[in-house]
Amino acid sequence: MLLIPCPWCGQRDEIEFRYGGAAHVEYPADPETVDDATWARYLFVRPNPKGPLAERWCHSQGCRRWFNIVRDTVTHQIMRSYRMEEAP
Repeated sequence: MLLIPCPWCGQRDEIEFRYGGAAHVEYPADPETVDDATWARYLFVRPNPKGPLAERWCHSQGCRRWFNIVRDTVTHQIMRSYRMEEAP
């Protein structure tokens, strides 16, 4: 089980959180002019590196706030936890 460090509540068990996907995914600048292929890339294509990945998580059974973590996808080691408004 992972121990996830919430920026507001501190370290808690993984079962208190919900995964929200990759962090820092850019929303299309002008969504009304975007073609289907661009929407498909935005919705379905996500990074899948072997190593560090920035992810969004919600502390759903705690403070209920969203935040980002950088987690190694191979070892599951969490390297950093930071609030949504902070720089990556």
